[in-house]
Amino acid sequence: MSAGLGGPGYVDANKGGITGGSYGGFMALMALAKAPDAFAAGVQSYGIINWHTMWQTADPLLREYLFSLMGDPAQVKGAYDAASPMTYIAAIKAPLLSLQGDNDIRVPRGQAKEVVSVLKAKGHTNETIFYPAEGHGFQKRENQIDSMRRTVAWFERHLKGGTAGK
Repeated sequence: MSAGLGGPGYVDANKGGITGGSYGGFMALMALAKAPDAFAAGVQSYGIINWHTMWQTADPLLREYLFSLMGDPAQVKGAYDAASPMTYIAAIKAPLLSLQGDNDIRVPRGQAKEVVSVLKAKGHTNETIFYPAEGHGFQKRENQIDSMRRTVAWFERHLKGGTAGK
């Protein structure tokens, strides 16, 4: 590993993990896909996976926001493709845990299922947990706790080689 974070040896390059929720989930997916050798495990929670799908399912206010960021997807399809983790998802090497609300209108359940199907077809280690009656983010305390426990257990298992449970 190159110098940084205290210099060589401060971080084991083979044991780095990445996680995030919503836009952070999007960033985690992009990092895992565009730098597949940089991370040993990842967890994404309700991350933006496909900007085209997000546009199609967005309410008018969110569409205005997306338009201001990237323009009309019919006119700049390539920009939406380039900004969608789904475009690069097959490059992911690290084990991936996805945590998703069943009723998420921002990042619909189908987007997480797309990721599962691509990674499963590659024989890739991945798991997706859908939380019933949850939307974009987890409101129920028990789901917040469960998602944190699963995240820690995922990293324990894939970064430390532990056998942590849920």
